[in-house]
Amino acid sequence: MIQTLIELLRTGTATQEELFPDLPAWNRGLPTVTQTPCAAEEGCAACAEACPTEAIGVTAERSGGRVALDLGRCIACGECGTACPTGTIQGDRSTRTAKRRREDLVLRNYPDERMADSGPAVSSPFRRSLHIREVSTGDNASDLEVAAANNPIFDASRFGVHFVASPRFADALLVTGPVARAMREPLLRCYGAMADPRTVIAVGAPAISGGLHRGGYAQAEGVDAVLPVAVYVPGSPPHPWCILHGILLAMGHPLAAAGRPPGTARPPRRDGQEG
Repeated sequence: MIQTLIELLRTGTATQEELFPDLPAWNRGLPTVTQTPCAAEEGCAACAEACPTEAIGVTAERSGGRVALDLGRCIACGECGTACPTGTIQGDRSTRTAKRRREDLVLRNYPDERMADSGPAVSSPFRRSLHIREVSTGDNASDLEVAAANNPIFDASRFGVHFVASPRFADALLVTGPVARAMREPLLRCYGAMADPRTVIAVGAPAISGGLHRGGYAQAEGVDAVLPVAVYVPGSPPHPWCILHGILLAMGHPLAAAGRPPGTARPPRRDGQEG
């Protein structure tokens, strides 16, 4: 015990103090659509052809191609950014990626009236604490990242977030995986055991849209096909900070909206290194 205390004093605090930092330079993150003109009018559709989940749509226009990128389908393979010859699609290392509305996950390089701010709600019964029951329907990668959000580095409990074993003690249902046909009934039973008010968080591309499993024989189309979703966390899998952003967004916590907006580049440090 004494040696443990000495080691803790020697190493210091493990918990990361900066909230929702950008991903490190070696992590490309999710793609984003920039305002750089697209070459679709010249017959280019390289990004759409490279996408394995049909997450990108390109329409040729005289003023430049119209690009729509659905982060709800994106598995973050990076092929679209590599294939894009104009830089219209680039990597975005922001960890503030969660959205309240499914349509807000569709990024465009042209104005769209459906686009809206997905900031925290004005009031929420979960603002100070949230008890979560996780249900995995087949996405081990996202399950591991959810578990990591509880470790000493990210420390979900400092925000009043606690994971519980029974849905009867839960305020939120956090779902990972594509929700195939065989998992629909267990998911519905778990949701039905929760008391009102209750909320649902879909974590990962499979949970949002089915991901690579979408349109298959197992009818794995994501959580939306079964339950009303309050917050969507894109990624495959999402980083623990992205998951925590989604949880705080579901809580209506002010920290979910603080800081830089997603896709805004952070200025380089004075030593010339990215941080």
